[in-house]
Amino acid sequence: MGKIKAIFFDIDGTLVSFKTHRIPQSTLDAVAALRSRGIKVYIATGRPVPFIDNLGELEYDGMITVTGAHCFTRGGEIIFHRPVSTGSVERVVEHLTHGTDAYPVIFVCSDEMFITELNEDVDAVARLLDIKMPTVRPASYARGKDVLQLISFFKADREPHFMTELMPDCTSMRWHPFFTDVIAGGVDKSVGIDKVLAYEGLSLDEAMAFGDGGNDVTMLSHVPYGIAMGNACDELKRVSAYVTDSVDEDGVEKALRHFGLID
Repeated sequence: MGKIKAIFFDIDGTLVSFKTHRIPQSTLDAVAALRSRGIKVYIATGRPVPFIDNLGELEYDGMITVTGAHCFTRGGEIIFHRPVSTGSVERVVEHLTHGTDAYPVIFVCSDEMFITELNEDVDAVARLLDIKMPTVRPASYARGKDVLQLISFFKADREPHFMTELMPDCTSMRWHPFFTDVIAGGVDKSVGIDKVLAYEGLSLDEAMAFGDGGNDVTMLSHVPYGIAMGNACDELKRVSAYVTDSVDEDGVEKALRHFGLID
């Protein structure tokens, strides 16, 4: 294999266990060892910044957040930023305000976020991810704001309809049956990786990525060394260069040792 100079890590189910909501010590040690060797470490997550509160003492060089729509360095320098179009935001606001089949939406804005309503699905996701849901506000509060993501709580069978009618210029990145992350069209984690690599002056053949969910497919199929966790979905395993053990079985550390990136 070529020399790896940058590694991108998903959070949920990759760095952080769904069982403990923590990063295994083996992973913390492995990532520290990578950085001590000069390898850049970037987080690549569907989570927006306000929901990233579970990394503990992990050291990293920057983040790809909102499934690629907002990327920045550890020091806060913006590498890439692409919000949802005002047209899509307005169509969703109108539907949630006047439609007959409204659904909960978390509007993730550049400076704040809010949710339009709570229900059992929202509560279940909050428990799964160990997060506190934001303040409930009417959908109209999103007007005029820089909206990066619409975390939309509709099931997969309704997704084609809502995406076509309300958000035709957006991309849906579903990794859970209860909701999907909707971002600007033409953006995903692979786009974020390309932006970060260009910023760092690195090439794609110097990149590796770890993931476990459906929103990691583009990322792991894009880099030459895509590593799927043992707990990953089957679709992701099929496009990966290598499948390691689960997050709870020290999968990150084992894969990095397999490729000779740590001792």
